[in-house]
Amino acid sequence: MSYTIEEVLKYIEEEDVKFVRLAFRDAYGVQKNISVTPGEVKKAFEEGAPINAKMIAGFSDCPFASLYLKPDPATLAILPWRPSSGKVLRMFCDVFTPEGEEYASDTRAVLKKAIAKAEDAGISFRFGSETEFYLFLKDDEGNPTRIPYDYAGYMDIAPADRCENVRREISLTIERMGLVPERSHHEAGPGQNEIDFHYGKPLKAADQMTTFKMAVSTVADRFGLVADFSPMPLSGKPGNGYHINIYAADREGGDVVKYAAAGIIDKIRDMTLFLNPAEASYARLGNNTAPDRVNWSSAGKSELMYIETFREKTRVELRSPDASSNPYLVNALLIHAGLWGIEKKLPLPVEMDERGALLPSSKKEAAKIAMESDFIRAVVPEGILLEYARH
Repeated sequence: MSYTIEEVLKYIEEEDVKFVRLAFRDAYGVQKNISVTPGEVKKAFEEGAPINAKMIAGFSDCPFASLYLKPDPATLAILPWRPSSGKVLRMFCDVFTPEGEEYASDTRAVLKKAIAKAEDAGISFRFGSETEFYLFLKDDEGNPTRIPYDYAGYMDIAPADRCENVRREISLTIERMGLVPERSHHEAGPGQNEIDFHYGKPLKAADQMTTFKMAVSTVADRFGLVADFSPMPLSGKPGNGYHINIYAADREGGDVVKYAAAGIIDKIRDMTLFLNPAEASYARLGNNTAPDRVNWSSAGKSELMYIETFREKTRVELRSPDASSNPYLVNALLIHAGLWGIEKKLPLPVEMDERGALLPSSKKEAAKIAMESDFIRAVVPEGILLEYARH
């Protein structure tokens, strides 16, 4: 459900709301927030809530003493784990300069710019996600361990699958926050799980991913567990992927996703630094079924991109990203690369071409490719590019 400013203000007044979290994200997509009282929300809508952002990753080169958070009313959600009396709400915010302009290094602004370019070209994109995470036990002092919550396997059921109740509670929680999960199951690793979402508009899909990770971590904690989205939590076991389903259509509703897929394949090495930003990301690539080569197929095994046409509909799934990535940057880069492929009407390369290039094998290699890429420099603000390249 989408809300207007007036509806948000009315809801706050009538529903015993005590705190409102104004959420934004750093360069890596990690959610940050400040809490304000209900009386400050109207001012935040009109003028923005000031923050000193210089300590936030990706904002260190900010030339302003303060930046301003302006909430997006459409993103209103109740935090269902907080008390029902004295409710706590959350809204995602856009980041503005003192002059009232969107701050260029806010990755939500980067995505909105990409969406506007696609709209100008008459192309609509949708993204769906398939996100994996591990559940680990905590020790007697509440510190996370690397002991899996269970030792079940792929799509196992209870009692081997001890994660079943946690996944159910996660699904119920995110539904109360306005998200609709498509399916969930135990994954191949011990204590590993997957929850998938239907296609959504690019901005909503990125907001949804951010909400999802927060909800999973919170619910896991309430079960006395810790959720781990990192690329390779356990050596020798399957890593955590963030598989992205991609849809693209032109103004007439024509399916142009194969051109988009070809554009993404063409630019994938350039953007790998942002799809796989952690050192451990490169231990995952090539491990188990995670891809390490620039290729595609309809086999559904270890290819970079899975492409299948069924009943005149084309399904495209990109399998290299992991959940340490920033979904706003990821979606922005996929749109720009997809538009490149659509504009040039790029054909797909040969299926499962064993002569295809390899993905970068280290973060250092990925950073070097990104720094030398005109495509990346045209999309990613300099401050964010340098943040990724030097860390």
